[in-house]
Amino acid sequence: MADSAAFDWVCNALQQATRLSELETRGTVRIALKQAGLDARQATPGEMAVLLEKLLPGELAQRAVEGAAGLCQELAARLRSQGLEEGGDHARIESVFRRLGGGGH
Repeated sequence: MADSAAFDWVCNALQQATRLSELETRGTVRIALKQAGLDARQATPGEMAVLLEKLLPGELAQRAVEGAAGLCQELAARLRSQGLEEGGDHARIESVFRRLGGGGH
């Protein structure tokens, strides 16, 4: 099964905005997904937007990406503005991050 379109979109956007290689970018996003208990093949746009806000800034900072928090906020906003986010998965997404101790919005 192929990775979700939202996963691919986030990886491509991060690769274009940073010096990370394709392999580094995809691996970093997969690590964050695993921490959240999510799968790259089934990740929704809403889940990826929350991942960008909650977990990816730290992962990117560990990889010496300057301005990681701002970049992730910008990409989450772009993802949402493209109308890719499903409204129905917001409560499920927030519950995943509450379990991780990341709180909600």
